[in-house]
Amino acid sequence: MKRFLFLLVAFLSAIQLFAQKDGKNENKFNVSGNFQSDLQYYFEDQKIGAVAVDERLLSNSYANFMISYGKFSAGVRFEGYYNTLLGFPNSGGKNDGFGVPSYWANFTNDKLEVTVGHFYEQFGNGLTLRSYEEKSLGIDNAILGARVKYTIVPGVNIKGLVGKQRYYWELSDGILRGVDGEIQFNEMIKSLNESQFRFGIGGSFVSKYQKEDNPIYNLPNNVATGAGRINIGYSDFNLISEYAYKINDPSADNNYIYRPGQAFLINATYSQKGLGVILSTKWVDNMSLRSDRNATLSDLTVSYLPEITRNYTYVLQAFYPYASQPMGEWGVKGEFFYKFKKGTKLGGKYGTTITLNYSRVHNIKKTAINDSTPIGTTGTYGYNTSLFAIGKELYYQDINVEISKKWSKKWYTNIAYMNLYYNYNVLMGTAGHDNVKANIAVVEATYKITDKYALKGEVQAMFTKQDKGNWILGQLEFTMPNWFFTVFDNWNYGNPDKSARVHYFNVGFGYVKGGNRIQLTYGKQREGVMCVGGVCRHVPASNGFALSISSTF
Repeated sequence: MKRFLFLLVAFLSAIQLFAQKDGKNENKFNVSGNFQSDLQYYFEDQKIGAVAVDERLLSNSYANFMISYGKFSAGVRFEGYYNTLLGFPNSGGKNDGFGVPSYWANFTNDKLEVTVGHFYEQFGNGLTLRSYEEKSLGIDNAILGARVKYTIVPGVNIKGLVGKQRYYWELSDGILRGVDGEIQFNEMIKSLNESQFRFGIGGSFVSKYQKEDNPIYNLPNNVATGAGRINIGYSDFNLISEYAYKINDPSADNNYIYRPGQAFLINATYSQKGLGVILSTKWVDNMSLRSDRNATLSDLTVSYLPEITRNYTYVLQAFYPYASQPMGEWGVKGEFFYKFKKGTKLGGKYGTTITLNYSRVHNIKKTAINDSTPIGTTGTYGYNTSLFAIGKELYYQDINVEISKKWSKKWYTNIAYMNLYYNYNVLMGTAGHDNVKANIAVVEATYKITDKYALKGEVQAMFTKQDKGNWILGQLEFTMPNWFFTVFDNWNYGNPDKSARVHYFNVGFGYVKGGNRIQLTYGKQREGVMCVGGVCRHVPASNGFALSISSTF
């Protein structure tokens, strides 16, 4: 890494010198970057389960610096965790510290792109490979190695890579090798450029090498997975489908069984002005792939299973989020969007928008391999199943409707209702807990005082007899040029344990100007789960101050 940083500095100096000598090229040299620091000061609060911590002030920080000149670009990232905020991945303190975990250099021309160092990549929908960063979840599984992308002819692209995944400040034991190809016939065939019919195909192959180290079982050194995908469109309709297959990969995720894995995904959309329809389905069996077979939680994931449920932004609607189940799930989602035209009875003067959503997820049907071997026994084939075999156990279901309306130049409202079923034991990894059935209502109203000042109010309520019972949340937000102020209270008034009927009160303000943002809040955070795209992390209860500072340049 030190050698790379030396070369990066030399490269930057040479470019700067050349730019000074050649006025024609001066504007081609560019420096950009961003910075963010999140700090939290913790107080003990036994009533909400916020335990005393040895280190009261914790922080997550990072800064990216990028340079570009013509066809060349390079970058470096600094990160500091002194020490890691509670709830973020930090296995045995491995995430704590300061250093340079990421650096890269890139060359790009009309047909060729070469990257060395750290990079992110996704093949297709991610069923075989998705290397990405999601700061809110503490995920960064960047690949350190080399990647090449090449356009053979317009519409025909291929890319290949080799490397190791980032594992906190170190690298995984496993080596990844992958290739992906795609053909977009409308780009390749000139006569189809203006056609309403669109057609594309693609495929990917990923291999993981990890030396066998188990004294009991004969584990494969090499694990391969491949996928094929198709994209068909006509006018306002589009369909994307992908199928992936993985050879046997005994790991901590599947209790070290020797069964292969597979996944199938379909996503169909139809859209035109004022109307949108989305229909999706997903079937998954034993499709977890990591660059280290012994890794758990969100560490060293290679494959990715897109969520089949809707991502909710309202707090109580997102109270029980769905986490993708790589060991087996079948799901279906439908979403309908319609905007009533202005001037109609339902549309009114400014129009009215209605959104309907339905999601349902089950287990898959599994049978024992013989009468004497329980399903999932370590060191065996595990179980039998077949593609599209659907089990009877319901994991998750939601029905949601939202109505958004602008009443005047000053008033806007959004009303939502959600009916939820949540299989608590499966999705939270517990036993003996009641499954949650809940009804959730949201009313949001925004009043635009002037062109520069606005006040937004929000009331949410969740009604359930399971888990911690009923909740109600109220929030006010006032915005003015460069400033915003918020206050909200989330009250667990229906908790069966009357001593735990806590008010989770929060107050905060922030300042935004250009690419700079600073926010300070104080309040209580309930214990729960946070999910983005079907990937989740546990959020512990906390009480304290939180400061966030970010900047881009």
